[in-house]
Amino acid sequence: MVGLAALKVSPARTDDPPAPAPGHPGTAAAVRRRRWRGGALSLGMLAPAVLVYTVMTIVPVVVALYLSLTDWNGFSDATFIGTENYLRLFEDPGISRAWLVTFVVAAFGSVGMLGLGLAYALQLKERSRTNSFFRALAYYPHVISALILGFLWSAILGTNGAINTTLERFGVGPVGFLFDETLAVITLVGVIVWAGFGFNVVLFVAALQTVPHELIEAAQIDGASRRQINRRIVIPMISPVVTVAMVLNLVGLIKVYDIVVSLTDGGPAGSTETIAYVILSRSFASTDVGFATAQAVALMVVSAVLSVLVAALRNRQDQAAAN
Repeated sequence: MVGLAALKVSPARTDDPPAPAPGHPGTAAAVRRRRWRGGALSLGMLAPAVLVYTVMTIVPVVVALYLSLTDWNGFSDATFIGTENYLRLFEDPGISRAWLVTFVVAAFGSVGMLGLGLAYALQLKERSRTNSFFRALAYYPHVISALILGFLWSAILGTNGAINTTLERFGVGPVGFLFDETLAVITLVGVIVWAGFGFNVVLFVAALQTVPHELIEAAQIDGASRRQINRRIVIPMISPVVTVAMVLNLVGLIKVYDIVVSLTDGGPAGSTETIAYVILSRSFASTDVGFATAQAVALMVVSAVLSVLVAALRNRQDQAAAN
């Protein structure tokens, strides 16, 4: 009885936890304050990048869009003329030819740099001193300025260049590398491919290092040839890098200008003029800034559309292969 009387009655248990005191870290107000502080910190960290991007990209694009709708000559006040500059893009035969040359250079140059870079990288994917030397040798032209490369090849392929001078000693007439309209375009594409495929080699060699050796060894045990391994295993596994390389090649070649200036200067008879060459060497030089800006805006739109189109087509192929 004494033991029972000494027992203390425990308080009744409840399932609900006690309410936190005001200012406790678990209250809804405290949670909202932490979220607000985290969001403010994130915005503060992003603000410099957003500001730089806005000032360096968004504002120039907006200004360019406005100037493309005017007849500004770079000095006097701009007069709004609507879409007249854009209509001139379809009426000027020189502009149409420049767009055609641009697409030819971009298409064949991109495919050439991609194919040659991939073939070169497949041969040099193993790690060795010899392969490292040839990788550096392939990348070296990409380091040199395109203007210097253009002048160099002009001295080699020109009418009085090294090749034609050597051919004349053997009684062979000069080859029109730079003064025949068709051959000049081919020469321009060839020099561009030679100068730029090294960048693709670097991308592809880095991608090839990520391909598991176990898959290649298993395919070799099953009797697959080297071509089958590259076609069925290696290339599909580095397809994202191939897409990136293709987009970079297209965007870079659509804007090609410097190597055109130093190699052919748009000749002969304007056969190698690209749209970027026309914008910088003709439209701006003649103070037709409004029309030049309209061409630049059109070039920007075409570059964006082609980039998105290439990426979309590549993704569709990857999805089809996966299914």
